[in-house]
Amino acid sequence: MNYLVHLYLSGPDPEIQLGGLMGDFVKGRIPTDYPEKIALGLHLHRRIDSLAQNSPHTRSSRQRLDPKFGHGRGIIVDIFYDHFLAANWRDFSTSHLTSYAADVYELLQASHQQLPHGLQQVAPNMIEYNWLVSYQHREIVGKALERIAQRLSRPLPLAEGVDDLDTHEVSLMQDFAGFMDEAKIFVKEEFGITVR
Repeated sequence: MNYLVHLYLSGPDPEIQLGGLMGDFVKGRIPTDYPEKIALGLHLHRRIDSLAQNSPHTRSSRQRLDPKFGHGRGIIVDIFYDHFLAANWRDFSTSHLTSYAADVYELLQASHQQLPHGLQQVAPNMIEYNWLVSYQHREIVGKALERIAQRLSRPLPLAEGVDDLDTHEVSLMQDFAGFMDEAKIFVKEEFGITVR
């Protein structure tokens, strides 16, 4: 769900970025016919998901949220972290977020045939509505959570998570910064990827 965080932690290589972006749409064993760097990006995505599941920083973020969200707290944290990264992009990258996102959208269009079916369906909306840049705006966070909630098998009021963002923003931002520091060290040590 946190597309921007996965892209950022994939480093500068477009094929690894593509694999990182595909991660939520490729289930089970990674197909052997993927190019090496795309497969690496898929492995990286799964390892980052595992890191996020067990990190003390993301655990703190989940615990700050209202228990009524249940297992949806992880989804909300994913979206919040994309929001924090988009809103504070200049602290993480020397590139401009608008041009970074444009490069990603171009990559998605050029690689359309390689994308899993689910991402082929999602990509046009991502591009048309400029998701990666728009996540910096709080009202988009609420809309994204509402959109995700509609796809869940069991209804959860995820959009109400924006209230928790208002209440705990400073603490959640500290959690996010701690996780990003942890994740950057992880991808450098485990995958040799330097994230700027």
